[in-house]
Amino acid sequence: MRRSDPEPSARLADHTTFGLGGPAARLLRATDEAELIEAVRRADRAGDPVLVLGAGSNVLIADAGFPGLAVLVATSGRRVDLAAPDRVRLTVAAGQSWDGLVAETVERGWAGLEALSGIPGTVGAAPIQNIGAYGAEAAETIVGLRAWDRRTGQIVTWAAADCAFAYRSSRFKTEPGRHLILSVDFQLRRDPLSGPPRYAELATRLNLEPGQRARLDQVRQAVLELRRGKSMLFDPADPDSCGAGSFFTNPVAPAALAAGLPETAPRYPQDDGRVKLSAAWLIERAGFWPGYGLGPARLSSRHVLALTNQGGASAAQVVALASRIRRGVADQFGVWLEVEPTLVGLSLD
Repeated sequence: MRRSDPEPSARLADHTTFGLGGPAARLLRATDEAELIEAVRRADRAGDPVLVLGAGSNVLIADAGFPGLAVLVATSGRRVDLAAPDRVRLTVAAGQSWDGLVAETVERGWAGLEALSGIPGTVGAAPIQNIGAYGAEAAETIVGLRAWDRRTGQIVTWAAADCAFAYRSSRFKTEPGRHLILSVDFQLRRDPLSGPPRYAELATRLNLEPGQRARLDQVRQAVLELRRGKSMLFDPADPDSCGAGSFFTNPVAPAALAAGLPETAPRYPQDDGRVKLSAAWLIERAGFWPGYGLGPARLSSRHVLALTNQGGASAAQVVALASRIRRGVADQFGVWLEVEPTLVGLSLD
């Protein structure tokens, strides 16, 4: 095990895509599992708070910072099992780049992740909120994972069926902080073609008819183009991308509530009888337009789901803007939007 000394008073803003967050009392970059576990174990034994960060792409940290140990998960490596003629199984370290993994699978002709191209973050973060985009979710390809249980002090292995995956959720999100993801197992198809797109915008971009398929690299390129057009690819030079992607999830509402919305409201019936609604539609119809904001904390000029730091914003301003939008949507439609990123040292009104 290699042991690194924590860096004192490190500015967390330098480690998030929002570019926000005050100093951590201590910051450690952990490059192997043993170092990662030991750092968290020691902090837990001392009663110190711990903040685990990957790429910092799904978190908003208070301006006051974090009064404990912030650990950057920078583990790397992956194992490939090609035993099955039509499948490949990958075991990938939590600290690996998510989009780097997607790019490799596309290049090698392993299908299943291509529609999740361009999502910032690390592999270990993917199962926590069950990342998804353009009709695909990480849970469709995850077959298991390894994690360190901070409560029992044991390394545990979870099958996908035990992870309680749901829309932008999992047991790791509903039990925040308990499990430290170490590696994730994926099963992909050995196929140069993606499955038929399940998202109309992507199918249109690819000029596909229902049921048609496209090459993996074509799907990846189309997704990247769509994300870039909405400033959903992180680029420090693009203020509209300096945030955490979609700040609100699409709400899943009781059928009766959905039925009371205007006829033009998009509705997506779910298997349990509830109805998924469009958060973007609700936000816009509640009077919040692209570019709306409080000083430099603003909605993206291209995508009303994204709250951004346009330069010089504070975390408090972003939270105030999020609270205003949530209240506006609730007053107008009776729907409370749920926040997607993790708030550290912050709460919504």
